[in-house]
Amino acid sequence: MVKILTTYLHKQTKTASLAVFRLLFGFMMFLSIIRFWSKGWIDSLYIQPKFHFTYYGFHWVKPLDNYTYLLFFICGLSSIFIAVGYKYRLAIITFFLSFTYIELMDKTTYLNHYYFVSILSFLLIFLPANATFSVDSYLRKREFLKIPKWSIDSIKLLLGIVYFHAGLAKLNSDWLFRAQPLRIWLPSKYDFPVIGNTFLQQEWFHYAMSWGGAIYDLSIPFLLFYKKTRTLGFLLVLFFHLSTSVLFPSIGMFPFIMIVSTLVFLDENIHVKFLNFFKAKIKFYKNLQIIDSFKYPKASKSIILPIIGVFFLIQFILPWRYLLYADELFWTEEGYKYSWRVLLTEKTGYASFKIVDAKTKKFFYVDNTDFLTSIQEKQMSYRPEFILEYAHYLGDHFKSQGHKNIQVYVDSFVALNGRLSATFINPKVDLYQEKESFKHKDWIVPFSSAIKIKGI
Repeated sequence: MVKILTTYLHKQTKTASLAVFRLLFGFMMFLSIIRFWSKGWIDSLYIQPKFHFTYYGFHWVKPLDNYTYLLFFICGLSSIFIAVGYKYRLAIITFFLSFTYIELMDKTTYLNHYYFVSILSFLLIFLPANATFSVDSYLRKREFLKIPKWSIDSIKLLLGIVYFHAGLAKLNSDWLFRAQPLRIWLPSKYDFPVIGNTFLQQEWFHYAMSWGGAIYDLSIPFLLFYKKTRTLGFLLVLFFHLSTSVLFPSIGMFPFIMIVSTLVFLDENIHVKFLNFFKAKIKFYKNLQIIDSFKYPKASKSIILPIIGVFFLIQFILPWRYLLYADELFWTEEGYKYSWRVLLTEKTGYASFKIVDAKTKKFFYVDNTDFLTSIQEKQMSYRPEFILEYAHYLGDHFKSQGHKNIQVYVDSFVALNGRLSATFINPKVDLYQEKESFKHKDWIVPFSSAIKIKGI
């Protein structure tokens, strides 16, 4: 086994594939920042809200008032530097830190593709993506023809993990045997051209989409890895992600990020031709010294490879952490994030908070709109960690207003995947006394139904 691994680590591949990936990744991230800025989301999501939901262990990460715009500017500028390959190592580290900070400022904005971009940019820190067709190559007057094969394969492996875990997550009874939540979402697209009043209203189509989505996610990594089926796999990627982008625009840039990322699976000679076309157009990008292969310094390699090994071990294990909790995953969402569960639940909730004086028993109800935006209130209404954090915020707020002996209770109801609304949080538990942790939240009322998880 050690010999096989050693042999593999010495294999080389053409540099063009990684250079093209760097170029497209950088420009895609730049467009994402521009899109976010142009829609006014920096102001509406980070500056205007009075309160921000934080990630456990990252309570110190907060929006920077108007300097939040500067943070986005730095993130966007670093993405351009990544694309052109200028000061690449500094640029990708800056991008990773700034983008991840943006992601951590308010978990109301959590999306799977934000997490994907963070971990992908972390991986790219350790890869020689500026070895060719970069400003760095031009400035040092040399470029490399080959790089270690594992550097390209690591990106492919990360994409394979994302797809395969997303497929395993779909192997549950709600998705396969109730076609939920697609049976709720698809009929609402009745105004969609051509198929809106036909296919999208048919129950058999909802099941076909559910099963087709599961099969697609589970099979696409293998179709892309295998040369004979790679073209078919890429065509399926285009069809699937363009379809989901049209039907579910709320998932934003994720389909396009996955399409662009999947280009890394194409034959390396396609990437070579792509770069050669542009090299011929750029007159000043000539007369560089061509070095056969890029090699990591021995000291760097001894550090980088273990880091990447641990990184992938975490990516394999993290989606399975829900097994540490006994209650229904889709109900409690304990272990739900960072596990590629995309579009699997339709949840609506209602949460009314009651502030009680423990001694006098006098109480009053909170108007959530006094503290939360509509998006925050919607997210909070069916997510237990949001409810707990908001309860503590309310307790601290009213304590600062002079109230004493504060207790915070909530009347909370949630409907999951078309089921009737049911009590979500135990209304007799004082949430102000509960603490956030990785332990099971026993103040969540147990799920009255059952969702059989067949995959992860």
